[in-house]
Amino acid sequence: MREPGRPPVVGEHPDPAAGPDRTTVRVTAAPVVPLDLLCASGTSYFGRPAVPYVPGVQGVGVVEESGVLPAGTRVWFATSAGMAPGDGSLAERCAVPDADVVPLPDGVADPAVAALGLSAVAAWMSLTWRARLQSGETVLVLGAGGAVGQVAVGAARALGAGRVVALCRSDAAAERAARAGADEVVRTGGDVAALAGRLGAACGGAADVVVDPVFGEAATAASRVLAPGGRLVNLGGSGADTAEFSSAALRSRSADVLGYTNNALTAEQRAGALTAVLGHAAAGALGVEHEVRPLDRGPEAWAATAAGGVRQVLVPA
Repeated sequence: MREPGRPPVVGEHPDPAAGPDRTTVRVTAAPVVPLDLLCASGTSYFGRPAVPYVPGVQGVGVVEESGVLPAGTRVWFATSAGMAPGDGSLAERCAVPDADVVPLPDGVADPAVAALGLSAVAAWMSLTWRARLQSGETVLVLGAGGAVGQVAVGAARALGAGRVVALCRSDAAAERAARAGADEVVRTGGDVAALAGRLGAACGGAADVVVDPVFGEAATAASRVLAPGGRLVNLGGSGADTAEFSSAALRSRSADVLGYTNNALTAEQRAGALTAVLGHAAAGALGVEHEVRPLDRGPEAWAATAAGGVRQVLVPA
């Protein structure tokens, strides 16, 4: 990334420097995610990034050098590329703090792990930690065709939800949500009242938990179908930055509107969530549909992510 706000280019860059409390990883798969684009825009709340830098906030690879793990250990790792000075995962090698490296179990291929990554952590922790999902409850997932949404649908089923309803905008997203395991898929469109009516009917009257990476009118409609004691967890604003909630509706149902960010997790929470998700992924219970491209086609993956397609994963050429 040579200039914020412009697409990245493929080129040579100095090898990452090993150092105390840092692990050097040979990267085997790394996703391009919306956070990468946000950081690289130069307009995010992280501020303008120092350039040039290698983007990529997460990846999968094999340890080359570390003070905490043996060489050859297969790991998932996180970086602060674009949020703080330093390089990220969209490269052949990467160096990260020891605390940001998680050893991986067998059973899920590297590109599939990369596609899951922090999106899966967010979905899992939104359901378990923030929403306190109980067996038999009804879950409504907004933006269910996206990476977070696909995992939320599968995770809700794995955690014992009685019914899982998906809200999607496009035909392709609706198909992904159905394949992820949604009992019913509702399409966006119409005014908020009409959308709330369709959501309520699909949920069998009300939703105990709403997973919301969208906000805006979708969240407004979803808030109107919350059950008594219902919880709406917002973890993104891909649709809009504001939504409208009825005070009377929230108070009469003693409902909760909760915020979520992965940045609030400890390293232990993040590792535990990833391990749990991968266990279910290995069993075929959840996953994120993705497209694999070689590293030298990184700009194409960047453009596809900006266009809102399926998760893009880069692997060594």
